Amino acid sequence: MDKILVRGLKVTTIVGIFEWERQVPQPVVLDLEMATDIRAAAAADNIAATIDYKAVSDRLGDFIRSNQFKLIETLAEQCADIVLQEFAVSAVTLRVSKPEAIPEADTVCVEITRQRNA
Repeated sequence: MDKILVRGLKVTTIVGIFEWERQVPQPVVLDLEMATDIRAAAAADNIAATIDYKAVSDRLGDFIRSNQFKLIETLAEQCADIVLQEFAVSAVTLRVSKPEAIPEADTVCVEITRQRNA
């Protein structure tokens, strides 16, 4: 299976369980791997036959900015659901990183893989 990748999609939102995290938006960073067959798009050289990664990025960015989350696990699940429901992908692997979560660490993240129900 082919994959379309988006790496380092930065979005700011309210995310966290601590009171200070509920007051100030923080960055989250998404990495996506979307499984799809790209042969038809490559043969036709036509964006309509593939996954528009700009549309996916815009949709997820709008969703994340307009919502608040306590857990990055929740954010990841909801974003994976959007990708599977709204775009022609058979599976998505999504990593959500929260770089400001632990000052002594570069980042913390969760990574999930979800498949379209048959």
